[in-house]
Amino acid sequence: MFDKTLAELAAGLKTGQFSSVELTQAYLARIKAEDTKYNSFISVTDDLALEQAAAADSLIAAGDAGTFTGLPIAHKDIFCTQGVRTSCASKMLDNFISPYNATVVDKFNQAGAVTLGKTNMDEFAMGSSNESSFYGPCKNPWNTDCVPGGSSGGSAAAVSAQLTPAATGSDTGGSIRQPAALCGITGLKPTYGRVSRYGMIAFASSLDQGGPMTKTAEDAALMLNVMAGFDKRDSTSADRDVPDYTADLTKPLDGLRIGLPKEFFSGDINADIAAQTQAAIKEFEKLGATVKEVSLPNTALSIPAYYIIAPAEASSNLSRFDGVRYGYRCEDPVDLEDLYKRSRGEGFGPEVKRRILVGAYALSEGFYDAYYNKAQQIRRLIRDDFTKVLSEVDVIMGPTTPHPAFKIGEKSSDPVAMYMEDIFTLSLNLAGLPGMSIPCGTVDGLPTGLQIIGDYFAEQKLLNVAHQFQLATDWHKQSPQGI
Repeated sequence: MFDKTLAELAAGLKTGQFSSVELTQAYLARIKAEDTKYNSFISVTDDLALEQAAAADSLIAAGDAGTFTGLPIAHKDIFCTQGVRTSCASKMLDNFISPYNATVVDKFNQAGAVTLGKTNMDEFAMGSSNESSFYGPCKNPWNTDCVPGGSSGGSAAAVSAQLTPAATGSDTGGSIRQPAALCGITGLKPTYGRVSRYGMIAFASSLDQGGPMTKTAEDAALMLNVMAGFDKRDSTSADRDVPDYTADLTKPLDGLRIGLPKEFFSGDINADIAAQTQAAIKEFEKLGATVKEVSLPNTALSIPAYYIIAPAEASSNLSRFDGVRYGYRCEDPVDLEDLYKRSRGEGFGPEVKRRILVGAYALSEGFYDAYYNKAQQIRRLIRDDFTKVLSEVDVIMGPTTPHPAFKIGEKSSDPVAMYMEDIFTLSLNLAGLPGMSIPCGTVDGLPTGLQIIGDYFAEQKLLNVAHQFQLATDWHKQSPQGI
């Protein structure tokens, strides 16, 4: 049962092979028995899940079920969930019980989904390894000595370990795609504005985007059908019609034009990952695609630009956590200034503090033009690079990460080395483009990911391309040893 995709589970519920309650009970039991190895969940919502499953079974029995009715999923603990702790993996919000649902959570509830729990993550989504969590690092099911990637590492690990068939994630600089690659699953970052950010606790508002993390591209399409859409409560939400993302999955790839950026295959990249990526491209050529080398000359600037813009926005967004209204409050403050200083000093972890300090400095008088304004100008150049290339090709492909999963603790003392793990993913967030990672091989027993990048609101094309690759290969069907 646990190796089934969402599509297969939906078919099983429809034909009565099992009930939603039976399915939910099985997953809850598996989480209880197995997650001590991975630490992929922060909260498990047994009562809520069984209540939702019972309601789903009633709808199925009455013939009123939709595609998603009764299917269990997990939510990254960045999405506010009414009546459930929503911590962002931070001591600052360890005691926060959300009084409302994020739009993404509401949409899944309305679709009849079952919430198994909330998954582990880097604190306030700041990290590339899931090591900055207040609740301890999450572990990669392929090798529990290694990181699962971040910040959506808990969601990736939970799907990879078959503790949930799918999960939501958020992507600010690669936080869906990078852990998807390191854990051997499928992860999609939609176009900025395609999925509502309302109720998704903000890290960097111009970069954050929610998306699905699943076993297959078909499942990602099913998830995006639920998640996507305009939300008047989110001022950055795109007011566009939502297509059926499953409609084009079976279209052949004859004539598909693929661009390979030369910058993605130079510098510090694992030779085996480069080879696995090239092998995946050969599969697309067999499916009728043509390939040409392209250039994204400002790729190397994405790291410095991102690590000015994202911390600047974080310093502003996280100013609301002050010990006054909600969240962690220090004991026995002597005055208001002491309350602010100690609540924030004790409530935030080292990586969050680092980014707040960098952001506050970049926005300070005398440095705004030299740093933040310059970074925004570079952001425009990066976007223009993509616009030019995507006028010549249908999709861009390359490795998702420069290296396979690294050991827990290996890069935690070197923030710059950690940041460099996002070199291939950051630029998409700066440009607001959609991208996804799908499994395409293994290196030393650890999975690698192929990144597929498309034009604005071209998620249907990405899902079609990914699905056709998965029909022709079986990398997405491989599981960690013992699972």
